[in-house]
Amino acid sequence: MSREEQHFIDSIGRTGQGEANLQPVLAALRTWLAALGQAFDDAPLPAGGLQSASPLARRIAALHEDRIHQARRREQQWIALAPARALAQRFEGKLMLLVFGKFNAGKSSLCNFLAQRFRQRQQAVQYFHLQGGQLVESEEAFHEGATETTARLQGVCLGDGLVLLDTPGLHSATGENAALTQRFLDSADAVLWLTSSTSPGQVQELDELARELRRGKPLLPVLTRSDVIDEDEVDGQIVKCLRNKSDANRADQEADVRARAADKLQALGVALHQLKAPVSISAYVARTAGADAEAMRGAGFERLYAALSTLLAPALAYRDRKPAEVLLHHLQEDVLAPLLGQTLAALQGLQQVLEGEQAALPAQRARIVQLAWREVMPGVPALLEQHAASGEVDAVLARLQPQLLHAFDRHARAVLDSHVLASPAPVALVLPAGSGYERVADDLPPSYEKLYEALGQSVLAALEQLADEVAGHCTARLAGLSDAVSVQQDIIEEHAQQLASIEEQLRPVPEDMAQR
Repeated sequence: MSREEQHFIDSIGRTGQGEANLQPVLAALRTWLAALGQAFDDAPLPAGGLQSASPLARRIAALHEDRIHQARRREQQWIALAPARALAQRFEGKLMLLVFGKFNAGKSSLCNFLAQRFRQRQQAVQYFHLQGGQLVESEEAFHEGATETTARLQGVCLGDGLVLLDTPGLHSATGENAALTQRFLDSADAVLWLTSSTSPGQVQELDELARELRRGKPLLPVLTRSDVIDEDEVDGQIVKCLRNKSDANRADQEADVRARAADKLQALGVALHQLKAPVSISAYVARTAGADAEAMRGAGFERLYAALSTLLAPALAYRDRKPAEVLLHHLQEDVLAPLLGQTLAALQGLQQVLEGEQAALPAQRARIVQLAWREVMPGVPALLEQHAASGEVDAVLARLQPQLLHAFDRHARAVLDSHVLASPAPVALVLPAGSGYERVADDLPPSYEKLYEALGQSVLAALEQLADEVAGHCTARLAGLSDAVSVQQDIIEEHAQQLASIEEQLRPVPEDMAQR
């Protein structure tokens, strides 16, 4: 057994349980959630004064209903994972590594080979798989094949402190096992990304790992099948066999995978310090060569064990803070993400509608005045004619005022159909001094051309006054609603920043990375 292999197995046996004090962070996360709910309760969107069928009122109602739906859904998501959390607690205190890769990447081969090495060191090995929502122990090793052979979540416990989880992909679990499978993935403390050296570093595979990587889990790329077909002479016959790739070839591939993986992680918004230096291995060559120290070294396993030993510290750090990580993930993914992805967009849409309504008010105000003027003024000559004999201007005004109010009220409600409008208060029709009927000659009827012009100016002034009052109320209402929308947008953005700050406290950047 090589020195690095022995060191790694011995280290696994000494991992124990961490003593991180998570209470301050857990308290901060719970306080964050309570403060978020209180902030929304203290800053509701006022729908008063709006017609219930108006676009504005419907948007406000939809936002309110969506918040209720989000709260119910996140509560259901948390409760639904309770059985899965209980099942995952079976491995509490162990280090859990997610072995990820597309089919034919050698996941099963690597897990079986590592299990074999642990057994040779008199370490306990226990295979298991998930079936019908239950964990089923098995004595059978993982099936190895050239096609996809893993149709369920399976794993193997190595020694007292290590669990390898082998999955068919993060999105291909059966519906029956989906929640439990996801919980096991949640419980993983680090990721081994296996990529075949025949087509190494297919970084699009990392899209499936995006959620786990954004949760701060370290990633170790492992180039499997790092061997080539060669020819040899055996008993006078030329036979083909697999040999390890050259050190130079492996180094080139590792450097390429690291560079492209770094670019991909950066695009996914994942901290680059989580990416560990790739290593190349050939489980087939190590196995067929007898798995002695020289064969293990040549097949890359000396470097793999060294990399795994280096992975222990960040993986154990993640494991020790996992209770806080689980709550953080819930708040990020089930609480904040819908607010950022749905609520914030809906608020922005509402704000745009409000800006449009506010911008349209001057034209609407002018339209109301125009429509009411056109309705009232054509009837004025007949009204003047009716009272010409008596010359009673006050009687004309008394008849004209209710007509004006009725016309204004009707057109205001039609034009400003999003708003609930109060009936207009009576407004005085004021005529210039000396305005009245004029008698040109005793034998001619009274003239009212100047009176008509004065009445027209008075009607227009009254309509303008009424329009100013209504537009002022609508402007104030829209401005207040716009302010409330801005407050809710600020609540989401401020709480996003606060949660990011708590995340930084929970996941401190290593000093060597912080200095770069």
